[in-house]
Formats: sequence, structure tokens, C-alpha cells
Amino acid sequence: MHHANVVGVDGSESAVTAVRWAANDAALHRAPLRLLSVGPEALPDAARAADEVNRQRWLDSATRLATEVAPEVQVRSELRRGDPRSVLVEESEQARRVIVGIRGLAERTGLPVGSIADAVAMHAACPVAVVRGRVPEAAARSPVLVGVDGSRVGECAVAAAFEEASVRRVPLVAVHVWTDVAIEPWFPVDDREWEEIDETERAVLAERLAGWQEKYPDVEVRRVVERDRPVRYLIEHAENAQLIVVGSRGRGGMTGMLLGSTSRALLYMAPCPVLIARSPRA
Repeated sequence: MHHANVVGVDGSESAVTAVRWAANDAALHRAPLRLLSVGPEALPDAARAADEVNRQRWLDSATRLATEVAPEVQVRSELRRGDPRSVLVEESEQARRVIVGIRGLAERTGLPVGSIADAVAMHAACPVAVVRGRVPEAAARSPVLVGVDGSRVGECAVAAAFEEASVRRVPLVAVHVWTDVAIEPWFPVDDREWEEIDETERAVLAERLAGWQEKYPDVEVRRVVERDRPVRYLIEHAENAQLIVVGSRGRGGMTGMLLGSTSRALLYMAPCPVLIARSPRA
């Protein structure tokens, strides 16, 4: 199933929420859905047999849930062996997007995000949705939120955000926060200079959105330009959003970084699902 939504299933509540979100997303985008449960490779025969029974039960339950949520979506399930992180990253080479919950069944509940979600978000070759926080139903009117910073990787986030807002038929809130990427805090700046910088940054945001607004005339866009820290302001606006879309690296991130500081912070603190957008070369 090339270009399918691939979601990890392990029997946890987090995985159940991820399956529900992935099925809704597959229906919106008319994509197939692939459910994977990945068990450990090295197990004694008796333990392996018991593990397979449990995992098949989880997969059957997830298949029923996905079919209830999105009857029109083609659903397939598969039991694999290996490291879940490696298997899901491998699957990302052919997937449309990989969807994970914030925490697996074997991971400590006190963690803000589990090692599987963290590893897949950093290393996957395709976009990754980490399903966390409040997950509205498909019909919810809450907007999609996108962080816009003007970078090449950020352009992928803008493209993905417009598509998500269009298929969900909701507004798009485009947030451009510029203090820590455009102004060094140790330079004194008076009010008039702040106003001039603000006007410049509003023009930057308008330029970044212009072509996409023409492509998606059905999407209502709300522009927000703030002098603040990106993570804090994105989280504040995400309280009323159904999805945050960000690039894998921001304008201030080094090219070699697998995941930028803003994107990674949102994985740990966002109050709603986070979609990390990637181009094939990102």
C-alpha cells in the first residue's frame, strides 16, 4: 500500500487515539490506511506465541475502529518483528505519512512523549503526525495552525497547512513570530524601529502566503504576526486549533539538524496533534 497512512498499533490508549485520527485523516485525503504492530524479535517460543495473539487482537480491534470511523477507507493490518522505531522509519520511505501516539504501551506514562514518537518524528522520510492532547472529531470547526518562518523547510509546512485546512473546511491561522530569528536581543531598538520591523515582517508573511491563497481560494486565512518566542505563541494559539503544522527545521536551525527546536518542543507541549511537514529531501 504505497502512499498510505501508516499508524503504529500496540494496544495503548495513545495508539487507539492515533488510529482514530489516522482513519479520519485517510478519509479526508482519500488515502488507504495501514496498521502495523511491531513485536520484539528475540522471544522464547511460548512468549512469542502469546505476543502474536495479543498483537493480532490489537490489530483486529484497531481495524474495527478504523472501519467504524471511516467505512470508505481501505484498511490493511500487519504484524512485524523488530524495533518499532526502525520499522516505522523504514515504512516512511513509501508512506504518505506516519501517525504515532505520544506514548507506547511499554513506555512510562510520566513521559511527555515516548521514544518511538520522538525517533519517528526525527528520522522519518515522510511527514509525521504525532497525535497528542485534544483530538477533535472530523467535523470540528476549530482551525488549522501553521508556523511560518520563511525557510525552505517552512514552505513545506505552509503547503501542507493549506491542504489540511482545505480538506477539513476550516480556517487557517498563519502565525509568524519573529523576535528570536530576526532581532538580536542585545541591540537597543526604539518603538519606531519596532513598528518598522513589524511592517516588514507582515510583508514577509503576506508574500509567503500569496501563492497558496490563490491555489486554495476556499481557505479563510487569519494572519498573526507577533514579537515573541515561537513555541510560546504557537502553543497559546493551539489551544483553539485542531492541528499544528510545522516544518522539520526552522529558519534558525542548522541544516544538519534532524528536527528543529520549535518543532521538537511542540511534540512535548502542544495541546493538539502536531504534523511535521517534510519535502522528500528534507
